[in-house]
Amino acid sequence: MFYNQNYRRGCFKINTLIWILILIAVIIIGVISAFMSFRYGYAYRKNFAELKIGSAEEEAERILNDAAAAAEKDAENIKKEKLLEAKEEIHKSRSELEREIKERRNELQRQERRVQQKEDTIDKKNQMIEKKEEQVQRRFNEAEELQAEIERVKKLQIAQLEKIATMTASQAKDLLLKEVEDDVKHESALLIKSVEEQAKEEAEEKAKKIITGAIQRCAADHVTETTVSVVPLPNDEMKGRIIGREGRNIRTIETLTGIDLIIDDTPEAVILSGFDPVRREIARRSLEKLITDGRIHPGRIEEMVEKSQKEVKNVIKQEGERAVFETNVHGLNPELVKLIGRLKYRTSYGQNVLQHSIEVSHIAGLMAAELGADVTLAKRAGLLHDIGKAIDHEVEGSHVTIGADIAKKYKENDKVVHCILAHHGDIEPNSIEACLVQAADSISAARPGARRENLENYIKRLEQLEEISNSFEGVERSFAIQAGREVRIMVKADKVSDDDTILMAKDIVKRIEETMEYPGQIKVNVIRELRAIEYAK
Repeated sequence: MFYNQNYRRGCFKINTLIWILILIAVIIIGVISAFMSFRYGYAYRKNFAELKIGSAEEEAERILNDAAAAAEKDAENIKKEKLLEAKEEIHKSRSELEREIKERRNELQRQERRVQQKEDTIDKKNQMIEKKEEQVQRRFNEAEELQAEIERVKKLQIAQLEKIATMTASQAKDLLLKEVEDDVKHESALLIKSVEEQAKEEAEEKAKKIITGAIQRCAADHVTETTVSVVPLPNDEMKGRIIGREGRNIRTIETLTGIDLIIDDTPEAVILSGFDPVRREIARRSLEKLITDGRIHPGRIEEMVEKSQKEVKNVIKQEGERAVFETNVHGLNPELVKLIGRLKYRTSYGQNVLQHSIEVSHIAGLMAAELGADVTLAKRAGLLHDIGKAIDHEVEGSHVTIGADIAKKYKENDKVVHCILAHHGDIEPNSIEACLVQAADSISAARPGARRENLENYIKRLEQLEEISNSFEGVERSFAIQAGREVRIMVKADKVSDDDTILMAKDIVKRIEETMEYPGQIKVNVIRELRAIEYAK
């Protein structure tokens, strides 16, 4: 059985192989047959196409010949028709042209007649104009003769008038001009006086009310400070301990604080001298702590100075926040708040700058409220107007310029920057708030007791006031009174008239404003007095 199965499998494989060979043979025969058929068919189709092309070319040549003959005949007919149409058109155009030429010739004849008429009219007008020119020339000659006669009579009359008046024409002219000038000067002086009086009457009451109310509502206490601080000692023995062995303690203090310690014969006191008020405050606190502690040596000094620096920084921050809270100015950069706090240790003419800034902020805000201006802007600019004084000993330039740069650096409003720049008149104020800050600064600085002036500068200002007043012609003598806030000027009655006194007062005020620097305002009082003195014998 096993043998039969293998036999059948072998037969099946042989049969399959035979069929595959037969199939391959059939495919090869089919391919060869197809190739041969295609080859013989292609030759047949080529011959047939060539025959077709030849017959088509003959047919095309015959059609072209027929079409050419027909076209030539049609072209001859069209040519004849076009020639006839052209002849008719030429005849028609010639008729129209002749008619148009005839019309134009008639129009030209009419225009020639009109031109001839106009030429005749122009000739007549020219003749009339020539006659009128002759008449005008004759009258012009007569007018010149009459003008010469008038000049001769005028000169004769002027000579007679000069003889009668016993003065020349130029003298009379000068006299008349002087009288007119005196009249104009008198009227201008009266007008100036009346306008000033009217303006003062209208503005003085309101101004007094606003300024007085502002000062009363925000009056602040001021302390007098200088560039030195005095530290009291429990006894003179403490001076030696502060100096230390070979001066090592005092050198350490001066090196760490940047402040000079002056130890002299002043009993139980040490003087701290330095331009930077913050450093001077740190040195004062450090020395007081060392005196209280009793242990004075370089290590302890460094510790106390470091502790005092932290305390002063905290005080500066607290004072800045207090000023911002007191003036109700919000949204300031924290660094600006610290700079405001530094003003606590800055003085100007003995006036504490922080208190001055707070006062200016209040006064400017109150006046802005009375006048309907921007209260917030006025108070903010008033608080920051002297911010440059916080670092003016560290940076070159005026405190005005430094303050404006600081405000710009910390993104303050351009209007605030302008108020800072304008508060001392460095630039012209262009807003009411800038004017109010300027006025508030002057009010705070100039009120009695606010500032302390150097005696030498005070005397110099009084002398300059009297010198300016005496420089005007007609002034007899002058006196600076009221602590330099008024100058009283006596003029010569025979050289200065009442009207001249008004003009002189304005000129003196202008000269003072241009040449002097002073707090507040100065009253110029010009007095003219005529005294007649006789003696009975």
